[in-house]
Amino acid sequence: MSGRQASFGAHDTGTLYLVPTPIGNLGDMTSRAVETLRAVTVIAAEDTRNTQKLLNHFDIATKQISFHEHNTQARIPELIAKLQAGEDIAQVSDAGMPSISDPGHELVNAAIAANIPVVPLPGPNAGLTALIASGLVPQPFLFYGFLPRKASEQKSALIELASQQATMIFYESPYRVVKTLGAMQAAFGDRQAVAARELTKLHEEFLRGRLSELQAMLADTARGEFVVMVAGAPAATPQPSTVPLAEQVAAQVASGLTPTAAIKAVAKANGVKKQVVYADYHGLTPAKESQ
Repeated sequence: MSGRQASFGAHDTGTLYLVPTPIGNLGDMTSRAVETLRAVTVIAAEDTRNTQKLLNHFDIATKQISFHEHNTQARIPELIAKLQAGEDIAQVSDAGMPSISDPGHELVNAAIAANIPVVPLPGPNAGLTALIASGLVPQPFLFYGFLPRKASEQKSALIELASQQATMIFYESPYRVVKTLGAMQAAFGDRQAVAARELTKLHEEFLRGRLSELQAMLADTARGEFVVMVAGAPAATPQPSTVPLAEQVAAQVASGLTPTAAIKAVAKANGVKKQVVYADYHGLTPAKESQ
């Protein structure tokens, strides 16, 4: 998959617009999103009944076509044909960004393969909305979405993530969130975490604490869709090598590094100051541990 795509200007085909919808508060619908939904020929919606409520609220008369996980393969050829015929299509999910834990990715790939412009609109996203208010380190972060439902597969996924140092973002339903928090604690240890629910709605709430504390908080009150954020693993403490510092630097220089770069690398790997490595390498003073 390669090439250059200009989003705007003259095209021989229609355009596929990816339109975010509110995650709870209709006031978060942008004017551009409303205008786009009014202007396109058809809206490909995850649930036409749900989307119709949104269209009614904003007085949008554009017709819909269903596009969800159960009819993706059957719908894609039909939608691509419409786009190739010059029709513009807006793709929406029930809430938030298309393709993020919702249908859309396959249609995007099919449009790209057919040289059809794909234009994303900015808008609501539950994961980032929760992250910036969580209090956890916001960057870097890893968005995971929904974990596997099968216990063995979920356990394997969490074990693989245990050494991840970025803040991790997950989506979870109220019916599984307590059990999932327990599985996270078993895999990660009792780390700091935040659970956000009912984002942008009247009962929006953030629960902060250790994973064990969140389980206790939610034992009897797990309602609403959840964004669960877990602090990343602490950075590994450098393990000093038993090889003398000067020999380590010499080996790095022999591999092609400059002495300055080699000294810096050896200092970082051993958790000591660069001056100590410099002195040892040049035979100025005996190497000392960093204070």
